[in-house]
Amino acid sequence: MDIFLGISASAGIGLGKAFVIPKTQKRTIPQRTIAADERETQWARFQASLQKISAQVAQDLAGVKGDKVQSEIFETYFLMLNDPEFLGDVERTFNKSDKTVEYILHEKTEEYANKLKNSGNDYLAERAQDICDIFGRVLDDLLDFHPFDIQQVPDGAVIVAHEMAPSDTIILSKRKIAGIALEEGGVSSHVGILARNYGIPAVFAMHRITQHAKTGFTIIVDGDAGECTLNPDSDFLADCEKKIVEQEKHAAQLKEFRTKPAATKDGTKFMLLANIGTVEEAKIALKEGADGIGLFRTEYLFMSEATFSEEAQFKAYKNVLETMGDKPVTIRTLDAGGDKLVPMKDLLVHNEKNPLMGLRAIRLSLAHPQQLRTQLRALYRASVYGNLKIMFPLVTDISQVRKAKQIASEVRGTLAAEGVPFNPDVPLGIMVETAAAAITVDLLATVSDFFSIGTNDLTQYTMGVDRENATVAPLYDELHLAVLRLIQTTIIFGTRANLPISVCGEMASRKEGAMILAGLGIRSLSMSPKLICETKALLAQHTIDELEKMAAKAVGVENLKGTITF
Repeated sequence: MDIFLGISASAGIGLGKAFVIPKTQKRTIPQRTIAADERETQWARFQASLQKISAQVAQDLAGVKGDKVQSEIFETYFLMLNDPEFLGDVERTFNKSDKTVEYILHEKTEEYANKLKNSGNDYLAERAQDICDIFGRVLDDLLDFHPFDIQQVPDGAVIVAHEMAPSDTIILSKRKIAGIALEEGGVSSHVGILARNYGIPAVFAMHRITQHAKTGFTIIVDGDAGECTLNPDSDFLADCEKKIVEQEKHAAQLKEFRTKPAATKDGTKFMLLANIGTVEEAKIALKEGADGIGLFRTEYLFMSEATFSEEAQFKAYKNVLETMGDKPVTIRTLDAGGDKLVPMKDLLVHNEKNPLMGLRAIRLSLAHPQQLRTQLRALYRASVYGNLKIMFPLVTDISQVRKAKQIASEVRGTLAAEGVPFNPDVPLGIMVETAAAAITVDLLATVSDFFSIGTNDLTQYTMGVDRENATVAPLYDELHLAVLRLIQTTIIFGTRANLPISVCGEMASRKEGAMILAGLGIRSLSMSPKLICETKALLAQHTIDELEKMAAKAVGVENLKGTITF
């Protein structure tokens, strides 16, 4: 019996026979010099392969009709294959070079992927694999290279692999996969997202598990503990089977919480909101019993459309607001950097040495105010269809809020002059996700209508840890005293200013994190829609006094009342 430790990507316990996917073979890219008279033939071959793979993606898309997440993957791939900016760059570079079209395509794919990996944004970093995956398929066709066929995976298998390409995830909807065990992969990758959506236990970042596992081995994937067990002994196996039965029973019980309000054992009430990135996810949030939308990540919309006009934005925001009715919907303005998957002509591409600290989020919007005006116009136009709140990301200084609010005021004036209906009283708030914001939160409270604490970036910036860097990832600790005290400071001064405060980072969806936040005084938590019932059940098991004592211990004080941390 061998146990491998990793990172939990999807909760639950899965049991089955391992199916080991062989590590992707490296394709050999020809670097030979071509003659001038070969150029036309080379480009024709590229166009033919591009059309062939586009047709295959269209077929894949038709095969997952009705599956929102899978459809989004193949829609994104189709857009990438037809992206005029990328294809134009490939053609210009090819025409200036004397290398084969395979070599130029490989180089350009790597260049764009590296920009995404260094974007400082988890979602964008994961999309680097997308561009390598889809144009890798074009390269395979050009080279007549035939890698492993994912369709060989049987029903009931536990997939064991070094990594899974996004296009390989189609197998998750076609087979009854018992679990996923990978050596690589991020929690926000397509594989991780789909595993959670389908309820497939998954553990990533397990060192060398493919060298020990063999196809046919019995394997247990424990997504709760973040570990996998190969060839468990009879006692361990029996215990696992018992846990699976309990897991199924618990899942059935959680459904009862969809219609129940969130509250502690002694009646302290909470609002449990949903984090979403697409219009369709709003419907899932409503089904799961969300009290509203705590974070609508609009950058996802910009990444899925070649052009995302004011009218397209308006329709998307209107759709979400109408779906949620009178429930609050907090929509965050564009939180992205200068990279190709936000293909807007108004946004210049910046090659930055440290994009995490660079021109992103509110900084990018203020540097390109026309983009912000367009988004605010769409948001205000949609505001009459529901309960809208607008939020600015990555604020570090009060001047940024004042500038953003000035632009919002100008937009309201223009809409009024045009006779366009809108709600002039839409709350304008900020994300507290930097130490600078948390420490000056008393000043920011004077220009904000609400606060939403983004624990992901707050932890990353406070601890000086890149979550994508495996060598320092263990230092990323949302429950570190420094992070908790910054959160506590935000709560104290936000409460004194009578501002609504919520938490929309991953900390709100983790058991210990949610309990400590509740104990610190947070009454509004935003998370993945699928975790809302679980969190309701968690809160119902405790009194508010128990949670406050837990939080006091975490921040190193005896009594939370009135404490100030600096």
